[in-house]
Parts: sequence; C-alpha cells; structure tokens
Amino acid sequence: MIRGRLFKDYLELLKPRILVMQFVSLALGFMFARPNWGIMWPTFLWAMLGTAMVSGGAAALNHYLEWPLDAMMERTKNRPIPTGRIRPWVAFLFAALLVALGLEILWVKVNVLTTILGFLTTALYVLVYTPLKQLTWWNTYMGALPGAIPPLGGWAAATGSLALPAFILGGILAIWQIPHFFAIAWMYQEDYAKAGFQMLPKFDPDGRRTVRQMVVSIFALIACSLLPVSLGLLSWVYGALATLLGAYFANTIWVFAKDRSKANAKKVLRASVIYLPLLLLAMAVDYALS
Repeated sequence: MIRGRLFKDYLELLKPRILVMQFVSLALGFMFARPNWGIMWPTFLWAMLGTAMVSGGAAALNHYLEWPLDAMMERTKNRPIPTGRIRPWVAFLFAALLVALGLEILWVKVNVLTTILGFLTTALYVLVYTPLKQLTWWNTYMGALPGAIPPLGGWAAATGSLALPAFILGGILAIWQIPHFFAIAWMYQEDYAKAGFQMLPKFDPDGRRTVRQMVVSIFALIACSLLPVSLGLLSWVYGALATLLGAYFANTIWVFAKDRSKANAKKVLRASVIYLPLLLLAMAVDYALS
C-alpha cells in the first residue's frame, strides 16, 4: 500500500498526462521525418526515453518551485509536496537527476540537436515560464513553447536537423495550449489570484479579452492543422477530420463567448482534451495509410 502510494506520488510529479501527449507528438515528428523507421528503432526508443526523463524532470522541478503556492490553492493543495508526502529537497534531487540523465541519454544515444532541444524544454519551462506566472499573464503564451518542442525533437532525432513539417507540428501543439489554459485560468481564477499567479482573468473581469484570445487561437489552430494537407503530407481525409474537430472545438468557445460561466469554460477545457488526441491520432493513421 505504501509503495503503491509512493509510486503514484512520484508519477504525479512527472505530470503523466502531459508526458503522454509529448510521447505521441515526438513519435509523429520522428515518423514524418522517417517514413521507413527500419534500423532507426533504437534511436527512436532512446529519444523517447531521454525526452521523457527531461520533460518529466522539468515538470518535477516546476512542482518543487511552486509547492508553497500550490499549498494555497484548492486544485493543487493535495499534490505530493504540499501535503508532505514527498519532501521538497527529495523532489528537487529526483527532478535534477532525471533531467541530467535524460540529457546524457540524448547526447550519447541520439544527437546534439535533440539534446539542445531537450535542454531548451527544461530552460523555458523552469527558468522562464514558471517565474513569469507571478509577473505577467503573458506567461500562458510563453508556457506554450516548451510543449511545442517534442515534435521538433522527434524530427531532430531522426534526421539530425529541422524542417518545416516539424515546426507545423510544434505550432499545432503551441496554439492548442492557448484556449486550453485560458479555460483553466477562467475556471480557477480565484484560486490563481489567491496564490499570486498573474493570469488573464484577474485583469479581465468581464471575460472579453479572454474570449478574444480564445477566438484568435482557435482560428489559428484550425489553419495550422490544415497545413499538412496543403503541403501534401496528409490526405483530404485527415483534412476533413481536422476541420470537423476544429469546428467542434470552436463551437464550445462560441458558447463560452456568449455565456462566460465556469461551466462553459469547463466545456472548452473538455473539448481541448478531446480535440488534441483525436487530431494526432488522425495524423498518425492517415500518414501510415498513405
């Protein structure tokens, strides 16, 4: 029982839901770069392991840096460090070790460019995004950048370079995070304010600016999601599915725009977590069958 609880606590530090999306997006970046993986399987697996350790370590460092603030908020007060189930210094050592080992794996087993991208993920998330959350609501845009790097890492692992399709995949992930996190910020605006986080709803009591950010981002997301079709990477079948998924996501934002309740913000959040996995799955299936 104790071991099981401890395992769950350390797993929570890694933010596993985010890791799953990073696994999928890295795999897509690798697959787009190397349609016939062949003897590249070892490189792919090492890239997955190294990226998982670096990204998980960065997430754990975020837990460590923000645990006093997490303790003030209802949605985060039961996390492992605020509750005392994991001591802060232990969490820090665990996180630092993961990042160091992950970077070493990428350096030795993959290539220099993938290692640089892994380091950039950690630096942006821990040294830029985390402190910005207490300084400006623009932190949401900066926080979208680390999550956009995994597909670039997958492409770099496969080729040792970067190209336009990798940036398109990264762009989709970056833009998707904007309505996703603004919905969360609206739902938990009192919680965030209590902990001193500078989220947009704190400066936008009527929600007009929040809606504007969501509307612009959903149109940009739909446009970016269709770029692989225009470049000939994916077929019209994927394009049709991407359009339908985008329309579904956009509709929830439209509902929120008309009635800016927390219930409608939750619908936007739910749509976002449905949209992204289905879009990535559609990409993978279409690419595999083409």
